[in-house]
Amino acid sequence: MSVGHEHVKRVYKMFVDFDGTITKKDIGEQLFLQYGDTEKAEAIIKRISSRELTSIEGWKALFEILNPVSIDKLTTFVRSFEIDKAFHRLVSFSREHNVEMIILSDGFEFYIRTILEKENITGIPIFSNRLIENGSGKPQPVFPYRDEECKSCANCKRNHVIENSSDDEFTIYIGNGSSDVCPAQYCDFIFAKDSLRKYCEKEKVTFFPYDNFNDVVSKLETLFAKKRLKKRHQAELKRKTLYKQG
Repeated sequence: MSVGHEHVKRVYKMFVDFDGTITKKDIGEQLFLQYGDTEKAEAIIKRISSRELTSIEGWKALFEILNPVSIDKLTTFVRSFEIDKAFHRLVSFSREHNVEMIILSDGFEFYIRTILEKENITGIPIFSNRLIENGSGKPQPVFPYRDEECKSCANCKRNHVIENSSDDEFTIYIGNGSSDVCPAQYCDFIFAKDSLRKYCEKEKVTFFPYDNFNDVVSKLETLFAKKRLKKRHQAELKRKTLYKQG
């Protein structure tokens, strides 16, 4: 039996934000509201949201107002946070359809791993910032994936999208915040809520709105069942521009 071009096995890559997307609250912010000077933390968080501070400047300012605390104590605190329970359904759906899922976060690996472990979710690659203890009494941030050319994010999610996908794959992005605006534009299917949704609406970027991961799975089931699936033209153009720059 001859196989038409459209029935060549499609390969999908899925990139998912963590804070406020997989979790119900932004854990990164909550750490400083709990263990820092709350008033100062709120003011810094506002300045990060309004883009007055870059992500790295914001994180550094937040760590300055953090009280002495160990990563162990932060880890215990983090375990109290809840995820969108439908994330389990998305993980199962991805595995059933051989979709590689990657978590991209401008937050910190220690609490992402803590939450996933609590939820018995394993095997998902994570690209995020890190914390180290250096004997100063409080943890310090490390930014292994910063991009010197791009000042807005501490962890360049766009680079992870480009490095972990190819032109013949269909890319899916699920996010909610300002650090998702740039990487989402390089993906074929965008699922957006909160400030990412506002951006997409304002800039007329094609996206699917969602409230929780049940919405995402339902839409993906419809998309995956289509005989013909088109890539998002603007995303293709943006990827091509980046490939040319090398």
